[in-house]
Amino acid sequence: MSLALAKQAADAPFYLPTGYECTLFEHAFRNRLPLLLKGPTGSGKTRFVAHMAARLSLSLQTVACHDDLTAADLTGRYLLRGGDTVWMDGPLTRSVRQGGICYLDEVVEARRDVTVVLHPLTDDRRILPLDRTGETLTAPDSFMLVVSYNPGYQSLVKTLKPSTRQRFIALDFAYPTEEAEVAIVAAESGLPAARCRPLVLLAQRLRTLADVDLPEGCSTRLVVYAATLIAGGLRLEEAVRAAMIESLTDDAETRAGLLDLARVMLG
Repeated sequence: MSLALAKQAADAPFYLPTGYECTLFEHAFRNRLPLLLKGPTGSGKTRFVAHMAARLSLSLQTVACHDDLTAADLTGRYLLRGGDTVWMDGPLTRSVRQGGICYLDEVVEARRDVTVVLHPLTDDRRILPLDRTGETLTAPDSFMLVVSYNPGYQSLVKTLKPSTRQRFIALDFAYPTEEAEVAIVAAESGLPAARCRPLVLLAQRLRTLADVDLPEGCSTRLVVYAATLIAGGLRLEEAVRAAMIESLTDDAETRAGLLDLARVMLG
């Protein structure tokens, strides 16, 4: 590895690969293929994209999708500036013009017209028609579209149509193995690995309760939060309650049961 590449990798946000995901991302970028990331909340999807953008020296536009997100929020709109009407590019248009990664997080949360805008960018045309300006932009080789969603939250209303899904290559994100998660939590929080392990084991146990007592299991992000609080001097039980229990449920009975489980597992 050259010195330049070594520095570039060193400057990338911390991410511990758990499989071939980094290699697949690089191949997708080099072959101008759009990428779909699937996985539960807090499993590292957003961090992975930030890591790869830095690793490949690409700019990154991240859009957190929501119910009110429209196609115009992505492509741009005319705005009044100093008495003049001026066209302002949205994040997707900026990425297509300049190159780089445009990342749409939780894309299924956006309105239906958003996916329609994406279609011409996800086939061999790689174009972005802008009806309001009369332009048709052709994406440069340095442009990459990445989207993500959480399959656990899918419903009949909020899901990707097959016609959209099959425009992307897909990468499934799962929670890391025990050893990998301990290493991630220790690196992110500064807490020694030996003290992180019980937190990881508790998180793994909480994940088995998903869809039974909890809508979703404890994410790696929440384990990092708990470890960070502990490293900062907060008592173990208080940190676990704030980061790994209260964030999972509002039901008082369920919360009490999870706290009992945590006390048993953490001693």
